[in-house]
Parts: sequence; structure tokens; C-alpha cells
Amino acid sequence: MSRTIIARPLTAQAFAPYGDVLDTAGDPDKIINQGMCGRYHDRARLDFSDGRAGVSLFKAEPRALPYTLDLVERHPDGSQCFVPMSMTAFLVIVAPDIDGTPGTPDAFLTAPGQAINFHRGTWHGVLTPLEAPGLFAVIDRIGAGANLEEHHFDTPWTVTD
Repeated sequence: MSRTIIARPLTAQAFAPYGDVLDTAGDPDKIINQGMCGRYHDRARLDFSDGRAGVSLFKAEPRALPYTLDLVERHPDGSQCFVPMSMTAFLVIVAPDIDGTPGTPDAFLTAPGQAINFHRGTWHGVLTPLEAPGLFAVIDRIGAGANLEEHHFDTPWTVTD
């Protein structure tokens, strides 16, 4: 089996098994603010077993392709939404769950202006900006208890474009 994953453009349809794509594709749901703003309403399904939604800021170091994927993680108690605070692309890696462990990973390259929301329990790679500044607003579960499972691959994958 090849250990190379070719990252493809992020689309709502391709990403649907793993989460939501947030963008301004299509017409806005409403026009607000005296006709000066389009509202693209309710784009992410936030889902928490308990606790509450919190907004944090993450500042990650940029990475480059080809990228070595040796770790994925998931959050069983809550979804996790990443909103870039600059108009730069980032790499999104996900994997299906196969009996409690990640299956073969899939990779996507966002377009500038796209954000993503991982569904609760989705295996995913770490935050992987491809350009500086790597600043993201992150909406996720704030609550008691551990909400992180990690899986290290015995043999790393290579992600390329």
C-alpha cells in the first residue's frame, strides 16, 4: 500500500463525512446591516457532550509540503472549529474511524477564506498552516475531563500536492 496521500481541494461534499466547510460560496442567507453585509448563517454544527463552547486563539508554526504525517488525534466530547485569521491556505488531514483507530488518512488544501469544523470524534491531523502567521480562532468544548485521544502511526504517511 502506498504511504503517500495527495491533498486535494477542500469541498463541502468531500469533507462531509468528517465535518463542515465554512465559506461564503453561493448567495448569503440574509442581507443585514442596512444592506451592506451578507450573512451566511449557521455554517458549523457545534456538538458537545457537556461543558460549553469556548473561543481560543491558536498560533501555529507554518509547515511545508511534502508533509510527514505521523500523528492524528480526535476529541470524543466535542467538535472543533478552526477559523483562519488571515487569507492563507492550510492543510486539513482527516481519517475515518475503524474500530477505534484511524483508517487511511485523507488530505485537503483549503482555499483562502475557508474554515472547517471537525465533527465530534473525527480523527484529524494537527493544525497545519502552510503560510505565516498561522493564527486561528478555534471554537471547541471547554469542560472537565480529558477530551483528547492521540494515535501515532507506526509508519508515517507523506502528504503532497
